[in-house]
Amino acid sequence: MSESIQILDVVALTVDLPERKLSRGQVGTVVEQLADQVFEVEFSDDDGKTYALVPINATQLMVLHYEPTGVA
Repeated sequence: MSESIQILDVVALTVDLPERKLSRGQVGTVVEQLADQVFEVEFSDDDGKTYALVPINATQLMVLHYEPTGVA
């Protein structure tokens, strides 16, 4: 994605990661930048329990927005 991903951004997977038992559309939080365009993403259940902590390339993530961004 062309948008810069930041620590604590809420992101969604844009691809399936079957080796990690994660599916496209699952939502997580960026907790660390590991390298250029590689981020550690934490996936948690509704109770806040982490079920996956995975390094993911920025090209496999989409930042979610909860307010208008001004882009049409």
